[in-house]
Amino acid sequence: MTAPVPHRPWGRFAACDRSCQAGAVCPSCVESSCVPSLSSVSVGRALVSLAIGGFAIGTTEFVTMGILPEIAHGVSVDIPTAGSIVSAYALGVVVGAPAIAMVGARVPRRVLLIGLMVAFAVFNAASAFAPNYGTLLAARFLAGLPHGAYFGIASVVASALVPPARRTWATSMVLAGLTVANIVGVPVATALGQRLGWGWPYGLVAVIALLAAAAVWCFVPEAGGSAEATIGSELSALRRPQVWLALLIGIVGFGGMFSTFSYITPTMTTLAGFSTAAIPWVLIVYGIGMTTGAFLAGPVSRVGLLRGIFLSLAAIAALLSVFGYAAHSRLTALPAVFLLGVLPSILVPMLQTRLMDVAHEGQALAAALNHSTLNIANAVGAWLGGLVLAGGLGYEWPSRVGAFLALAGIGVTLASAALGRHTARSAARLQTS
Repeated sequence: MTAPVPHRPWGRFAACDRSCQAGAVCPSCVESSCVPSLSSVSVGRALVSLAIGGFAIGTTEFVTMGILPEIAHGVSVDIPTAGSIVSAYALGVVVGAPAIAMVGARVPRRVLLIGLMVAFAVFNAASAFAPNYGTLLAARFLAGLPHGAYFGIASVVASALVPPARRTWATSMVLAGLTVANIVGVPVATALGQRLGWGWPYGLVAVIALLAAAAVWCFVPEAGGSAEATIGSELSALRRPQVWLALLIGIVGFGGMFSTFSYITPTMTTLAGFSTAAIPWVLIVYGIGMTTGAFLAGPVSRVGLLRGIFLSLAAIAALLSVFGYAAHSRLTALPAVFLLGVLPSILVPMLQTRLMDVAHEGQALAAALNHSTLNIANAVGAWLGGLVLAGGLGYEWPSRVGAFLALAGIGVTLASAALGRHTARSAARLQTS
């Protein structure tokens, strides 16, 4: 008499005969995690649903910069003071990503994703109706809390929907929602805020977030949290050196992009000679580059995650080393801005997948922490770029600082590869002894 087949929330898994939790890497087949037998249409619907949430997050994250003067006027503060609401949102991302990933470890992942989107909608609605600066500051901090946790958990869920070789592609499709937001969501929301009032973009984001929650409910399969998952099991990822190395790659490697992009407007107006009115079009070129990079991440990852990360960082270092020269001509500035969008967008999904691979039972926390560290990279890159400008150097120099950061990321990647080889040799010796 055969043993009964254990219940599996996404149906039978093709890659292994164990009772694996959906959304988790099987402990006995880390290289070939359990793959649900879903049709390509079902997978597509699920990924689009998750990407809608990313679209909402990307819109609210970047629209604030475009309507900062309107916000400052609306809450009766100066523009530098109003800029603190950008920092408040980023702080929310850094705090919320690890906290929610740990606390929600046992919550079914579809339920958690829906809850995060509903909370995101509520806090954006609160931002839209904030009567004063203090209330708006608090609302933006709260709106940032679901950001990193949503992307981290959505990436874990998305990677479990597809065969192992397509995990980076699935993760990049979730992140594509954020990149498309830079092409469509941010310009539309900015125009809305400038014409109808600064609260309208946040109200629009709240509506999109509710649509994302409904789409996840309808089209994303049930994904259980692990019955054995605890805060301790999630925190166990932080005991793994490879997790810290992957996070460090993101901080220094991605920081190079932010050292350049943080000053893209004055760089384009001062060096390339673009008018202020042309900057939105420059940013659309950047957004198209980001979306292109998201779609290229999957194919690039086929050479191997660490090799792909190395190649991406090498390309970023090469681009940033010549970016200051390219920015002196409109003919070369726009292709450089396009590539500035492409290359980091190839890197991020591979980093996300790498973190899930090396975190083992702490996948959700590690994937969420990736977005915390990217916000740290934002701050570090912008700060270092600002230092060279404050020192009297020209707008050619932030990108050169970025090139050094990308080279530092390559160094960390090589260290990670060396540690991996050492660990593999040690394991082989133990097996033969």
